Amino acid sequence: MRVTCVVDGDTFWYRGLKIRIADVNAPELDHPSCAYEARLAQAATLRLTDLLNAGSFTLVVEGRETDRYGRALRVVLRGGRSLGAVLEREGLAEHWQGRRGDWCAA
Repeated sequence: MRVTCVVDGDTFWYRGLKIRIADVNAPELDHPSCAYEARLAQAATLRLTDLLNAGSFTLVVEGRETDRYGRALRVVLRGGRSLGAVLEREGLAEHWQGRRGDWCAA
């Protein structure tokens, strides 16, 4: 079992708990649909790693506690601000709207 590591731009393991960031959707790292999505997914993964390593954070439940894959759904906050929103502002994620977006659409 993993203990603490970043899986991709919106999923990470923390103290043995697999967490899906609840307020954003990041590009797919494992099975990207195009080269652009693959590059963006790599950048989002690295940026999330940097954000999580920058200091303490709080995990907050807003809505459902888990997703259909059993991952804990949490908003990640530092100083009351969402780390997911940072990724969104930087163009590395989109606001979660209940479905995955198309990173390859022109």
